[in-house]
Amino acid sequence: MKFDRYLTKFYCFTLSTLLALSICLIGCGLVGCGNDDDDDDDDGAGGSAFDASTTLDTFANKVVLATYTDLDNKAGDLLSAVKVLAGNTNQASLGQAQAAWKATRKPWEQSEAFLFGPVDTQGLDPALDSWPVNKVDLNAVLASGQALTSASIDALEDTLKGFHTIEYLLFRDGDQRKAADIIPRELEYLAATTEHLKSKTAQLRNAWAASGENYAAEVADAGISSTIYKSQKDAMQEMVNGMIVIADEVANGKISDPLNEQDTTLVESQFSFNSITDFQDNIRGIQNVYMGKFSADGQGLNEFVNGKAADLDARFQTEVQSAIDTIGAIPDPFRDAIIGQRDAVQAAIDAVSTVQQTLENDILKLVLDSNFD
Repeated sequence: MKFDRYLTKFYCFTLSTLLALSICLIGCGLVGCGNDDDDDDDDGAGGSAFDASTTLDTFANKVVLATYTDLDNKAGDLLSAVKVLAGNTNQASLGQAQAAWKATRKPWEQSEAFLFGPVDTQGLDPALDSWPVNKVDLNAVLASGQALTSASIDALEDTLKGFHTIEYLLFRDGDQRKAADIIPRELEYLAATTEHLKSKTAQLRNAWAASGENYAAEVADAGISSTIYKSQKDAMQEMVNGMIVIADEVANGKISDPLNEQDTTLVESQFSFNSITDFQDNIRGIQNVYMGKFSADGQGLNEFVNGKAADLDARFQTEVQSAIDTIGAIPDPFRDAIIGQRDAVQAAIDAVSTVQQTLENDILKLVLDSNFD
């Protein structure tokens, strides 16, 4: 049985998520959202129609493309650090590779607030981030005489490559792995799978870049020339649903599953003790999308929400920051906290669930009830 990240999260759509999506289908007459009939001068939520052009352009270029560019750059740094480690295997070079892994992890986890488009259709999410690691098969590959290259890694199951295979080879148990214990075959595997990861982050960046497949234009030009998003409402809805999916996964999968099962093998980023940072960065991804920012600020969804319901905007911003802070209050490492700090873990679940509920019940409804230019 393949335990990749999709099976681990069991496609974590809660009932409320499904109801929200059902509302979308019903409200769109089952033929597509945001058609020309929706674009009246006054929208159902009150006030004039909202021109989402700047919001969508900000999201596509200043959030998504900027995040993927940072991810690809940091993956390059990780590959360089791994090559140094392979050539000079000591504790200092191992520490630098470990730090580079954590730095690369950050933009990836924030990008999980928009797991749609090429990251989904091109199979890049599972290739980059499947877990738990299949240690049995990994050890079998290590023990074999199979050539280890980026191409041969590409042919392996997703649970034998990507972030968590690299994490396992670099860390084992926090940052306590001794460089002297890393055997040459592990270094060979590490170099090949890191090169493979870098190829996938480059593919993802290229998919959104204007110099590549330019998926960013499909989002930014929704309702104009986009072949994917027939209206601005379609694209705005996609943005909100992306945030709903990751809030649901964090609350009802990443945090809840290990807690409920009392099973540390279900903990994401368990070898590096990076789990809590991962979860916070997932919610920071929601914050980035909502506020329209990553490396630079732009116009986010918050401007649309604030113009319709200022109290909702203020409440949601507080809820998102509270979720980040409450996750951060869980004592490290998370794999121990699910046993000895259950109240702190449950508080984090509740805080993220609040974010999810507001997205589903209030913000998504606001988008569906509104008209856009």
